[in-house]
Amino acid sequence: MKRIVSVSIGSSKRDSHIETEILGEKFTIKRIGTDGSIKKAIALIEALDGKVDALGMGGIDLYLWGGNRRYTIREALPLKRAAKATPVVDGSGLKNTLERKVIKYLMENNIVNFQRNTTLITCVLDRFGLAETISQYEGKILIGDIIFCLGLDIPIYSLKHIQTIARWIAPIVCKLPFKMLYPVGDKQNKSIMSKLQKYYSEVDIIAGDFHYIKRYMPQSLEEKIIITNTVTAEDVLQLKERGVALLITTTPRLVDRSFGTNVMEAMMVSIMREGKYKNYEEIIKALDLKPRIEYLQIPSDTQSQETIM
Repeated sequence: MKRIVSVSIGSSKRDSHIETEILGEKFTIKRIGTDGSIKKAIALIEALDGKVDALGMGGIDLYLWGGNRRYTIREALPLKRAAKATPVVDGSGLKNTLERKVIKYLMENNIVNFQRNTTLITCVLDRFGLAETISQYEGKILIGDIIFCLGLDIPIYSLKHIQTIARWIAPIVCKLPFKMLYPVGDKQNKSIMSKLQKYYSEVDIIAGDFHYIKRYMPQSLEEKIIITNTVTAEDVLQLKERGVALLITTTPRLVDRSFGTNVMEAMMVSIMREGKYKNYEEIIKALDLKPRIEYLQIPSDTQSQETIM
């Protein structure tokens, strides 16, 4: 049995431990939150090094991407370097591959029409592949990097503009304490009342990291489409109560939740180490990996449409 552990600087209230089978092999997957403590996360990775098959870095990215430019988040480096024997991944490699395929799948199967709708992407530098693919389908986008990362009322409407801005500010921003850029620890369990909530009502689709989506989430999200990845059963219930019409997670549901891309990437890395598959593309194809698609406002006695691995 392969062991995968995601060490997250997020809230421990979101911890989970499951067993599943993938490509005929059994996996045990565990998520351990450190409630915002990077020091504790480093200690956990050091303790697990060599004892598990792969490790995920949760609640923090190692890299941000602006087109072909890569920006390294300084506080994430010690987590990556804490393991000497076990591979450590943050999910960014899989995002760029999988999320492009998800957007294409949604368009080609007439599930979501990005061309006719406006999409709020909470942080494009965290999901550049997703944003670029939506733009390739001529979808209108509202870029929330400065809104959600810095809390400033400055929307951006062009990928070229965010790439230009990133060249100037990303090297500086990546040196800031990560808690200034992203909800960590108990902040992941709270929403903030702010005038920035107005941007949710201006769009049809809200895409991006769930904790960014939740940050300024208003009480009403009636008829909205949410495209995200890491959601628990409690998160789904909350979205349903707020009127979300359609929930799509770019990673499939495993038991009772959708895990982050760092977990899925860690699983894939552990499989690739056996030599049967050379890259993520080959494993995605072998798994026939598809997004989770769940209509939240249908009658409870009617089965929702859901596509899982």
